[in-house]
Amino acid sequence: MEEKKTFYITTPIYYPSDKLHIGHTYCTVATDAMARYKRLKGYDVMFLTGTDEHGQKIEEKANEKGVTPQQFVDQIVEGPRGVKDLWKLMDISYDRFIRTTDDYHVAAIQKIFKKMYDKGDIYKGTYKGKYCTPCESFWTESQLVNGCCPDCGRPVVDAEEEAYFFRLSKYAGRVRDLLVNTDFLEPRSRVNEMVHNFIDPGLEDLCVSRTSFSWGVPVDFDSKHVVYVWIDALFNYTTALGFMNDRYPDSDYEKYWPADVHFVGKEIVRFHSIIWPAMLMSMDMPLPKKVYGHGWLLLDGGKMSKSKGNVVDPYLLAERYSTDALRYFLLRDFPFGSDGNFSNELLIGRINMDLANDLGNLLSRTTAMADKYFGGTLPAPQDEGPEDAELLAMLGALRGKYEAQMEKFSFQSALAEVFSVIARANKYIDETAPWVLARDEEKKPRLARVLYNLAETLRLCAVLLTPFMPATCAEIFAQVGADAAVQTWDSAAAAGALPAAAVLHKGKNLFPRIDAAKELAELEAQRAALAAQAAAAEKPAAPAPAAPAEPVEHEAEIDYDTFSKVEMLVGQVVSCERMKESKKLLKLSVFDGERERTILSGIAKWYAPEDLAGKKVGIVANLAPRPMMGGKYVSEGMVLAADTDDGGAAVFFFPDEVRPGSRIR
Repeated sequence: MEEKKTFYITTPIYYPSDKLHIGHTYCTVATDAMARYKRLKGYDVMFLTGTDEHGQKIEEKANEKGVTPQQFVDQIVEGPRGVKDLWKLMDISYDRFIRTTDDYHVAAIQKIFKKMYDKGDIYKGTYKGKYCTPCESFWTESQLVNGCCPDCGRPVVDAEEEAYFFRLSKYAGRVRDLLVNTDFLEPRSRVNEMVHNFIDPGLEDLCVSRTSFSWGVPVDFDSKHVVYVWIDALFNYTTALGFMNDRYPDSDYEKYWPADVHFVGKEIVRFHSIIWPAMLMSMDMPLPKKVYGHGWLLLDGGKMSKSKGNVVDPYLLAERYSTDALRYFLLRDFPFGSDGNFSNELLIGRINMDLANDLGNLLSRTTAMADKYFGGTLPAPQDEGPEDAELLAMLGALRGKYEAQMEKFSFQSALAEVFSVIARANKYIDETAPWVLARDEEKKPRLARVLYNLAETLRLCAVLLTPFMPATCAEIFAQVGADAAVQTWDSAAAAGALPAAAVLHKGKNLFPRIDAAKELAELEAQRAALAAQAAAAEKPAAPAPAAPAEPVEHEAEIDYDTFSKVEMLVGQVVSCERMKESKKLLKLSVFDGERERTILSGIAKWYAPEDLAGKKVGIVANLAPRPMMGGKYVSEGMVLAADTDDGGAAVFFFPDEVRPGSRIR
């Protein structure tokens, strides 16, 4: 028996500083679809996902919650509605789940660090430069963009500490050659970005240990240091296969490594396409065959962010519309290598158009007619007709077209190929008019062939849709009488795998049509209810009159639970400018500890931009984004200010030692 070909695919390991959102789900569903597709083709697949659990940000978040870092990550990963619960809900078929706090991984990282140190590729020095806490990345002055982190755009802080460094510069030439002269990194547009922005300006050695926090893998030969994020995180792809550990057999590493493809978000392409191959070169290990940097799911044109309050909850959508509907939508509407704008309108429209109208309707009509005209069992005597040729030709060509798109990770196009055949089958019903054929007993063999062709269309399309909608396809197979023998890749080469006397039965409606207007109104009501929690804070305070002062008119009392829903944080003003469109407003870019947000504040009469730049101010952080200036701008919060006796406003400034992102209580 011929040994199966292997296929090793990974997601990035996600950083559990908070609950995961639809952006993480997008990458994981895509990886799952690819893994299921390769299994369908007969590959021995290893699909790895997991969590990257060390670092300063986790340590700080745990301290804020009054728990240990381990307790903090355990709750997000293993707790109710945590990472593992989400992947179960989304029907993710991973083979292994790695946590960087797993003992076997920690032990392996210590060995890897020591081996690179003994080789001379890791050395001790002193780091003095710019540090981005959210990205956990060090930068030189020349790498900053407008004084901020080039990856996330947020402010950096000066940092100086003893550290170990990896000789990344030593491998610059080899990495450049890898990127430029092979297809290691895709889409190709990412290559120019990596080479021109990071390698050609001069690749500097990389800080790979820290002494200013303790939540990390200890450097076992220097107890002051913990291993810094990227050695710890990137080598997960090999430690999960047993590399330098006893948890898994060495044969797993030998069998599956190098990885066939790492799927990663475009924001971490640099680490996977420059740092990762350089570290593997240092270890004299084979390089992965490909890194694919997919785009982001955007909301209102901006990247989703928990701190921005614009994330989409995959639990809500999967529970409301079904897991398969959400899986299908994520991979049908957005080209995998490009950014895509998420909206509820798009989701509902896609469910109605493709899943309810086309696929669901085709299954419902086919099985209902089989029940009505033949009691569910198609008779073997069947007559072909001139209408069959085009549909059967499309079915014969479908698997090849689908395969060509899947091998390019073009999920959107693969699905479009399948649904073009489904649309053709619906047209075929109108062309053949089975209800007319049913009136003439002599035409029953022709009617049987029409229904058989429709059942075969559903079966063959369901085989190819299984990687995307596994539960739905199982239901289709059951309704058209397709047993396991005709659910295979080989059986999808052409129509004709079902026995002529197929047994069909009408089952449940796969995707009930959604009343779009009603559904969008309900979703908007949900959104409005959340926004109303911050409505009191959105009301501008009336200017205090000159003496004698009038009594202050207080708002109605609220209870503590209501007040606690208002999130007030310390933010650092990164930049500030006057607005041509308004004499009253200043446009501020404020770093809130995790990201930079735009706030329009009506304080231009009392403050110049230079009065605010660099200062730390109080902001209301969880207001719903507010379109202003006719929708040209969106304000994402409010700056806290007090009325003054002369009718002005006084912004409260926090001292330097208060960290951006600190809660105001």
